[in-house]
Amino acid sequence: MMDVNEIREYLPHRYPFLLVDRVLELEKGDSIVAIKNVTVNEPFFNGHFPDHPVMPGVLIVEAMAQAAGILGFKTMDKKPQDGSIYYFVGSDKLRFKRPVVPGDQLKLEAKVISERRGIWKFDVQATVEGDMVSSATILCADRKV
Repeated sequence: MMDVNEIREYLPHRYPFLLVDRVLELEKGDSIVAIKNVTVNEPFFNGHFPDHPVMPGVLIVEAMAQAAGILGFKTMDKKPQDGSIYYFVGSDKLRFKRPVVPGDQLKLEAKVISERRGIWKFDVQATVEGDMVSSATILCADRKV
């Protein structure tokens, strides 16, 4: 549904911090399904960990938040170039169930729980081949730049 060129219109992130490769499904105001292809060439694997590469948990959370950010921007019919930015401002019930390693395809899902005065709440989860990797409730704030 969205390739990386369109994703770049809705996220201000760029290499090496753009963590969404494709959007498979998106229903404005409701949900998104996106993917991140994890390769051994990711810059974080040089130090985390050189002999046993594991994707850092904070980057898995960031990938889920970026998917939620695309959903929020599309729902509001806004883009970062319009002078709007989405900040990650909190998480609850964050859990990690299994490591993410090179070769995995991370499936990122987000559902809108609520939006009040520019503060969005999402249920998010990341899976690999149907196995739960991580889940959380996250908060994002839409702000002017």
